[in-house]
Amino acid sequence: MEFTGGERLETRITSADVGKRVSVRYVTDSAAAGGRFTDAVGVLTSWDDGVVTITRKSGEAVRIAELRLVAGKVVPPAPARRRGPSATFPELSRAAARAWQPVEAEALGGWTLRAAVQEGPADGRRTGFTRRANSVLPAGDPGLPVAEALDTVRKWYADRGLPAYVQTATGAEGTQELLCAELERLGWRREVTAELRIAALAPLADREPGPAEVRLSRDLDAPWLRRYQRFAGESPAVRHVLTAGPSVWFASVAGTGEVPAAIGRCVVDGRWAGFMAVEVDPAQRRRGLATAVMTALARRALDEGASAAWLQVEADNDGARALYERMGFAVHHHYQHYRQAEA
Repeated sequence: MEFTGGERLETRITSADVGKRVSVRYVTDSAAAGGRFTDAVGVLTSWDDGVVTITRKSGEAVRIAELRLVAGKVVPPAPARRRGPSATFPELSRAAARAWQPVEAEALGGWTLRAAVQEGPADGRRTGFTRRANSVLPAGDPGLPVAEALDTVRKWYADRGLPAYVQTATGAEGTQELLCAELERLGWRREVTAELRIAALAPLADREPGPAEVRLSRDLDAPWLRRYQRFAGESPAVRHVLTAGPSVWFASVAGTGEVPAAIGRCVVDGRWAGFMAVEVDPAQRRRGLATAVMTALARRALDEGASAAWLQVEADNDGARALYERMGFAVHHHYQHYRQAEA
């Protein structure tokens, strides 16, 4: 939402509106230096010491000197998306968590501390298999002030030889912009931003799969793992995360050797089908293999009663984002992983 040319410009927000979605217009630089007007829309996450902070849907924080505000108003939540299934943030968050389960989990009030530790193949150094399985999922109140809860988080992960991460979400009703702002204030820094996208499942299953033959299996085999880019050696943690879930399917397209040309994973969970680990041999891209894999998995998910699809893709993966856009996937919300800044 932007301010229209005929609209009277005045600032109708105050520090009492922290936590609400707002639209503001401000001067980027001083008028004397030829500054220009620009707009920002997002959640008002702080108003302290003459500085206003707006957190956009992507999780980006825009900090504006109060003196540069030209206009501001509270605006309603983003309108319902025009395509894709209806979905709330809590529903999608729970489905995504069930599709990528840690080896170990512990509750801290409404937060869940998650770990999937694996030993290094050579030096024995402990690492976590993916940030998602080794981060805090804050789905409610931790029961402590945030700073104290984070002290508990740091110790819990340090006891396991892991860095502490917190996974947050922005850009939908009920997401965690205020927590993101508090993490940044306490010295935590965003490392990765991704999109959670959703789509209707039937159109995906109806797509022409192409000439590739896709094999579906309940079993996670060694060839599939060799194509998976995150795989750095067999471990119980890897196998647990990839095989856990309500109804898990693995897809593969045969390659020229023992390693598949393409793979994918799908977790069917009620009405939702979650797509993960869709990867193609770089030498065989642009042959429709990713589409073939997703179509085969979508058809199996439809057979099991699912009607909607979701997936996650990193915000800087332009190729994958373009592919999923063509397949009908629309952004529902963004999520970030925050890590404690080094002292």
